[in-house]
Amino acid sequence: MAEAHSAVAFSFSVTHEGVNLDVNHEALKAVFKSGWRSIKKSLGRIKNQMKNGVYPATPMSWLFVLTFVLAFILAGVDPSFGLIAWLKTHLPWLSTSPPLVAYYGSCLVFATLVWLAKAFIWKYTLRLLLNYHAWMYESRGPLSLKTKLWLGTVKLMGGRKPLLMSYQASLPKLSVPSIQDTMNRYLRSVKPLLDEEKFARMEKLASEFQNGIGNKLQRFLKLKSWWATNYVSDWWEDYVYLSGRTPLMINSNFYGVDAVFINPTSSQASRAANIIYAMLQYRRESEREDLNPILLNKTVPLCSAQYERQFQTTRIPGLEKDKLIHYKDSNHIAVYHKGKYFKVYIYYRGRLLKPVEIEKMIQQILDDDSTPAPGEEHLAALTAGDRVPWYQAREEFFRKGKNRASLDAVEKAAFFVSLDDEPQSYDLRDTAEYDLIPGQQQSSVHTGTLLVWSESGQSLFYNNDPSRLSEFGHSMLHGKGYDRWFDKSFTLVVTSNGRVGFNAEHSWADAPIMGHLWEVATADDRTLGYTEEGNCKGEITTPPPNPIRLEWDLPKPCLRVIENSLEAAKQLIADVDLELLVHNQYGKGFMKVCRVSPDAYIQLGLQLAYYRLNKKFCLTYESSMTRLFREGRTETVRSCTVESCQFVKAMDDRDKTKEERIALMKKAADVHQINCRNAMTGKGIDRHLFCLYVVSKYLEVDSPFLSEVLSEPWRLSTSQTPHQQTNKLDLVRHPEHISAGGGFGPVADDGYGVSYIIAGEDCVFFHISCKNSCPTTSSKKMVNATVQALADIKTLFEH
Repeated sequence: MAEAHSAVAFSFSVTHEGVNLDVNHEALKAVFKSGWRSIKKSLGRIKNQMKNGVYPATPMSWLFVLTFVLAFILAGVDPSFGLIAWLKTHLPWLSTSPPLVAYYGSCLVFATLVWLAKAFIWKYTLRLLLNYHAWMYESRGPLSLKTKLWLGTVKLMGGRKPLLMSYQASLPKLSVPSIQDTMNRYLRSVKPLLDEEKFARMEKLASEFQNGIGNKLQRFLKLKSWWATNYVSDWWEDYVYLSGRTPLMINSNFYGVDAVFINPTSSQASRAANIIYAMLQYRRESEREDLNPILLNKTVPLCSAQYERQFQTTRIPGLEKDKLIHYKDSNHIAVYHKGKYFKVYIYYRGRLLKPVEIEKMIQQILDDDSTPAPGEEHLAALTAGDRVPWYQAREEFFRKGKNRASLDAVEKAAFFVSLDDEPQSYDLRDTAEYDLIPGQQQSSVHTGTLLVWSESGQSLFYNNDPSRLSEFGHSMLHGKGYDRWFDKSFTLVVTSNGRVGFNAEHSWADAPIMGHLWEVATADDRTLGYTEEGNCKGEITTPPPNPIRLEWDLPKPCLRVIENSLEAAKQLIADVDLELLVHNQYGKGFMKVCRVSPDAYIQLGLQLAYYRLNKKFCLTYESSMTRLFREGRTETVRSCTVESCQFVKAMDDRDKTKEERIALMKKAADVHQINCRNAMTGKGIDRHLFCLYVVSKYLEVDSPFLSEVLSEPWRLSTSQTPHQQTNKLDLVRHPEHISAGGGFGPVADDGYGVSYIIAGEDCVFFHISCKNSCPTTSSKKMVNATVQALADIKTLFEH
């Protein structure tokens, strides 16, 4: 191809007159600029590492210390108490220097040592301060004097203008909870789920473990916590994610969708170009560490380690365990459209391409009418199926030649882009009003519209054609099973009418990291803007490089593996029951008026909904972050508690008054908040038990208690999607800019996966999934039950 020929810097031919050497100066220039860019990035990393190594101290503070020392010396005072003279005579490279050079050189060394000592004392003092977590447990209202003093000291010690990674060395390590505390919390969490006989048996197992093998396992775990940066994260990544042999699609990967209340353009190429450019700008800021670290209460830093692998990262299949490969840099993205793969350069002549230039390249791909090579259209199904067949096919058919080069182009890309040939939409303009019959309480689906009545007959919720929004969620979760590269850190999806979403692999990071990128990219998309015709703004001054069509040579045995993986993917897709709910009757504003944490409010609503559907309670998983600690990831909040069960039963108990129900709800919400804070501060249950189980496997000892605990199914797996991680999202002035969040597949075969985003003051998005193959679950029924539960809770506080 012409593009390939232009990339050759040298060509030569041998004739009877000798050797003719032809030098392509443009190619040489491009090679030089690419190399210079890599050198600048390496120098930038070294500079940032030096800054982060001494932060909160700064180079300017070193100059201040040096000036201070020299001022004392010139005044005839020795601030070193003789250390400067000792350095002058004992440092080899100073003792042989001229007297003046040796004297001032030793002053420089002494000042640097004082500055380094100050920097490390400052850093470790900040680490000690960040070990204090009692501030999280204070009730709402004025802060205590102790907490005010602590916050003030952290702000003072926290430095100015931190880089993304500046606080990493100051973050505390995650400590191992005591066996006794974990056993007590565990037993309390399962008490509402077991009858007296089963609970007594579990108490016995826990006691035997605590007084027996548990102490030995705990000692090994404490030893690891002293040695490792984080005693959980590496094992969690290896054994929960990378060791899984089942498909990533639906089972592991998660998705996010667009801000569904607005659509800035219907041009697929234009929207793709702006979002790609915004993501690349974010990548530049992340690599330069110009992103602001996330600070709780604008003071307490969260760990930023997960940002390192957001781009240029691919999960590589293995026989027994996969591995994550992260490349330091990439100057291209990989694009898929109508069964064809393209390599698209994002840098040209030493600069990042502008949106209007990217738009032109994307449009070229959309206009390409060539035919996919045999097997090319369904190739990505390999990443959607079981891991072992993909590993075997990769080893056998992708080790050399065209396939190796093309696979490298995909795996080494900054990220993957899928240009869908189908539209996705959600339109509020068709909203209609319905007269409701007072006194009726029901939940039904009518002409594609979800209608819910309260006891008073008031309209509680209207969702225009929810199936269209649910189709959007389905598309982002799994697509067609072959149009997403599920191994990439994330796939950007752009639909034919300009809607966007993403599908993200889970092992490299958790949802808040992708949420941060997504929030910034969609906000910058609005800042970049579009012309009246819906195209990208700006003009093309220099034609950008053409997209390079990737070539594949897939033999028949490989085609069979691809089709088998596609068949497995289709079966998974057919089994997914996913519903998206826009709960716009009320949101965070009303919940705060009730003086109840919005997260606890929704969790109690989900408990009520599940109980009404199943007439029983279940083990409930809510994800909580542990990024207050270095390299922290997640912990489990067990949302089904003794107090939540009491509240749920009271809601359908006619003998209970509103006041009694409210009191039980607030008590349950308070307990939930304490559990959340315990999880965030390293006092959770499940990661400790998980690591004890891993130690037991290494020591080859069996624990009936751990085996039973680790096999318990999470029939209700929930997660809240964070937002407003950047100041670019102003939901007060523009509430319609909020993303509709994202979701994931069910964790248990007979359970639900529920993700929600509290989108401003008056709206909550829910993503509810389960399996069609389970006769006892239904996402639509769970949607209806959730809406009804939230409506009934609202009536408690209305007067």
